[in-house]
Amino acid sequence: MATTVLSKTFGTATNRKKWTMSVWLKKADPLDEGAIFSSYSTGTTSNYSAFRDNGSATYDFVENDGSYTINLRPSLQLRDPTAWYHLVLAYDSTQSVAADRVNYYVNGVLQTAWGTETYPTLNQESGINQAALHTIGKNTATDNSYFNGVMAHFHFIDGLQYAASDFGETDSTSGIWVAKSGPSVTYGNNGFFLKFQDTAAFGDDSSGNTNDFALSGTMTQTKDTPVNNFATMNPLDNYYAASTFTNADTTVTTSSGNSTFNTATVPLQAGKWYAEMKCGTPFVTYTHLGIGDKISTATGDSPGASAQEYTYLAYDGNQVTGGSGSAYGDSYTTGDIIGVYIDLDNLKLYFAKNGTVQNSGTGITISALTSTENGWYDIIFGDEDGGGSTTGEFNFGNGYFGTTVVTSGVADAGGEGTFEYDPSAGTFDGASKDFRAICTNNIATYG
Repeated sequence: MATTVLSKTFGTATNRKKWTMSVWLKKADPLDEGAIFSSYSTGTTSNYSAFRDNGSATYDFVENDGSYTINLRPSLQLRDPTAWYHLVLAYDSTQSVAADRVNYYVNGVLQTAWGTETYPTLNQESGINQAALHTIGKNTATDNSYFNGVMAHFHFIDGLQYAASDFGETDSTSGIWVAKSGPSVTYGNNGFFLKFQDTAAFGDDSSGNTNDFALSGTMTQTKDTPVNNFATMNPLDNYYAASTFTNADTTVTTSSGNSTFNTATVPLQAGKWYAEMKCGTPFVTYTHLGIGDKISTATGDSPGASAQEYTYLAYDGNQVTGGSGSAYGDSYTTGDIIGVYIDLDNLKLYFAKNGTVQNSGTGITISALTSTENGWYDIIFGDEDGGGSTTGEFNFGNGYFGTTVVTSGVADAGGEGTFEYDPSAGTFDGASKDFRAICTNNIATYG
């Protein structure tokens, strides 16, 4: 959501002593601070209330009226930027036992271990659900601390305390905690259900209450959801910790002065896979894009410097592996869109420039996975030492380069993802091949 925020001034609550909030989120950087849901009003019992990431990969629920009247921080840290998490806060200050007044769930599990543990007093009216301004995606009181990531299925219940099992369930096949698309709940006066599905009105309420939120800023709708998790670039696997990651980890800008090496979040072991990268600004000619078998923290080399790393070099279009280059395709620069086609069934790698498969469709032969360092290949991106800063805007199927929607909007052969170019168009070593978006739906079938 970056610097985007949804806001609404609540009316009279059904019951300020009872409410439930349920949201799915995927955090771009686990160490960023950012508020998920917040309210602020002067002259009330609780003038500042927030459910927020405090910058240490834990999510606090706090209320403060000059001092903290509620301060709950679980010990559990949520540090995986590849994962969707389901968070539920269920408030009921009428409970006689203090610990029952806020039930906090992560992926269906009630939290009982705390870093800080201050519960509301008996019958305390919450600042959340007061007749005041509420925001999703930033701190209402300080007008900053924007949430950096993506959200889905945001429910707020006014007047009742529900359990996490009312909003999610364990899938009988995968054993994964998944969302219920239509939970049976009563929303109350201020309640709402945001699906974020209407690109013309992201704040539309689907609860039946028409408690719509106003949008400020530019929100990007993503194909990435709790039931179909798409790859991104990985801020935790970032040699020198020098690259910056924006747009929910789909845009990477490297630092100047060092060899940089960044990887994607989903390693691949079998199947045929496709992704796109648009060359952003700034961009340098010694940019490498390709695949490799190492985590970035294992090497200070640029991508392509080691065996089992295969890259396409912007400067001259060479294919680089083991530090040596050989003629392959055209050079590329700012504004060009590079397609990456990974065929692990036939151990071939292809690149396209603006939709044209390079080297007349003859692929680069890659080593078998049994001889690789980690037993998988991953998309890698970076530049050479001293080459300057470079930017890659990745589209793993979400349909955007940065915040700009793709022009064509082509899905893979199974209908997954939204790309600029057709993942199955062209010939690959004289044959047609169906390459797929790197997402969990496809991994389950083809990976």
